[in-house]
Amino acid sequence: MKIAVYSIVAALSAVVSLSAQETSAWTFKLGAGFTEPVGRTGFYTDTGWTTSAGLGFNFNSHVGALIDVDVNNLGVNPTTLSNIGVPGGSVSVFSATLDPIVHLNPHGRFDVYLTGGGGEYRREQNFVQPIYASTGYGAAPYFGFAGPGNQIIYSSSVNKPGVDGGVGIAIGTKWHGKVYAEMKYDKIFLSGPYHTDYMPVTFGYRW
Repeated sequence: MKIAVYSIVAALSAVVSLSAQETSAWTFKLGAGFTEPVGRTGFYTDTGWTTSAGLGFNFNSHVGALIDVDVNNLGVNPTTLSNIGVPGGSVSVFSATLDPIVHLNPHGRFDVYLTGGGGEYRREQNFVQPIYASTGYGAAPYFGFAGPGNQIIYSSSVNKPGVDGGVGIAIGTKWHGKVYAEMKYDKIFLSGPYHTDYMPVTFGYRW
């Protein structure tokens, strides 16, 4: 019985060792795309944009984990701005999450993977109004300018925990990395029913 157990352990160790040799230990990614608000968040904001960067470690060819740093920005929609009585506004989120990742076909040219985790989210909202700035430079009016700008009339921010999860596809390239498309669902836990929910769709490159 002991011999059988030792044999199984040795075989599993060999598989993990071979997987580690076939896969680079470190991995990182860069991407950008669009963000779709969902749930209650979708009643107040419009589709926005996202940027993403990640650095992680591959335990073997199938399983790894990344620290994802994302920035998402959503514009407040016209109906909400009209109800509040301000001309412009936005909601932006900075997040840092620890996301395990499971690759379903890591050695193939076409890989599908699952990812999800959680971490810290910083949600900031700004409401602005336009201003008109004009500056002249005396005897050299060529360098003067006049144009519109925005003035923040109200701003608030809060740090809260949140979770994320999603799926992605990655296609191999001749440069050893893969181009990828990824869709995730993010939820920030705020007080009461007013959680922030959105889905970033990111396109980028991972090594």
